[in-house]
Amino acid sequence: MFHNDAFRALDRQEGLRLLAKVPVGRVVYTRHALPAVLPINFSLDTDASVLLRTSPGSDLVRAIDGVVVAFEADEFDAATRSGWSVVVTGRATVVTDPDEHARLSETGPTSWMPLQNAVFVRIESEMVTGRELRGTPGTQ
Repeated sequence: MFHNDAFRALDRQEGLRLLAKVPVGRVVYTRHALPAVLPINFSLDTDASVLLRTSPGSDLVRAIDGVVVAFEADEFDAATRSGWSVVVTGRATVVTDPDEHARLSETGPTSWMPLQNAVFVRIESEMVTGRELRGTPGTQ
């Protein structure tokens, strides 16, 4: 097996720690039987699930409620060719409990888009995978 010190797999805890550092990721789902990717701001809940805040009538909510999706976020530095990428895979569900919705209205993500009657979508962190690249400037 090839060993490369510039690449390292991240464990669950490292991946979640890095996710908490960035404000935007991409939800990966199926739309009309085709792969779809949507950038969206997010936050992590206390149980390590990914939280999205969006419009209740959005195509995203209709497409992912009750479905297994992937959520990916990353951070890279082109000059040093270094960075990381983390993928959370799990079931997405719209938060319907009024008490939970009220809590998330205070502690959850704030949408970057103006919303009325926002809903929260929770993506369970059933599987967390990631990798880190430790490059050097000018390497080919």
